[in-house]
Amino acid sequence: MVTHMGLVGLGRMGSNMRERLRRAGIEVTGYDPRPEVSDVPSLAALVEALPAPRVVWVMVPAGEPTRGVVDELGTLLEDGDVVVEGGNSHYPEDQARAAELGERGIGYVDVGVSGGIWGLENGYGLMCGGADADVERLMPVFDALRPEGPRDEGFVHAGRVGAGHFAKMVHNGIEYGLMQAYAEGYELLTAKEDVVTDVHGTMKAWSRGTVVRSWLLDLMVKALEADPDLAAIDDWVDDSGEGRWTVDEAIDNAVPLPVISAALFSRFQSRQTQSPAMKAVAALRQQFGGHAVRPAE
Repeated sequence: MVTHMGLVGLGRMGSNMRERLRRAGIEVTGYDPRPEVSDVPSLAALVEALPAPRVVWVMVPAGEPTRGVVDELGTLLEDGDVVVEGGNSHYPEDQARAAELGERGIGYVDVGVSGGIWGLENGYGLMCGGADADVERLMPVFDALRPEGPRDEGFVHAGRVGAGHFAKMVHNGIEYGLMQAYAEGYELLTAKEDVVTDVHGTMKAWSRGTVVRSWLLDLMVKALEADPDLAAIDDWVDDSGEGRWTVDEAIDNAVPLPVISAALFSRFQSRQTQSPAMKAVAALRQQFGGHAVRPAE
């Protein structure tokens, strides 16, 4: 049973995860390059502070930052230790890292984490991939992080290594489509202002008793409460990679994804022209994940 673990990366989500784990009684030693938030001065010091067999959760941006941390951990950890990759890595990279670490007897579990800046209080949706024994060993950690209630509502052992991030990739692709639908509805409501005089109130009314109610809709309402015309932000919307990977997988597997594909392409369009709908998408990403927005010109 895991009672003391390491956590690398103490940004918006990582710091909240450390706090939630500590509230659940799990001792967490965190490392971050910023000394003001870090518990130890280096990765080596973090590994030294942990009891064997060790568990180290990596929560840093996907790509080169994750590769660098996992590579260094591979030189510091020992047989029986486990690395948990909780970022948004592309699943083939998980499979390659697991094979490399496995040569040294180090386990690897990939976890897609959803919940954004609200996860500290609400819990995180978790999708993991890895060997049964590694996942079972980590269950106290997963139980501490997931939402309260039945384990299968908010947590899944989706399959072998790579399955967690593949599931999170598809989750984020669906998220693209849902946000785009709410955003386009918002734009149409605002276009008919001679008829619909209370756009915010209309969307708020949808939040109870309708088939389109959801947490994303609640966040859209919250954004409009703070800025009814979304005048403070630009309509430029970034994409963090998962949407592109989702569409790539759809092409490779001949699976039609017209909604998700269109939502991704709309984000590209947002970087070229002014769009009220894309302002709404930008506002939603800021609300649920604390993602950066560009101020309106």
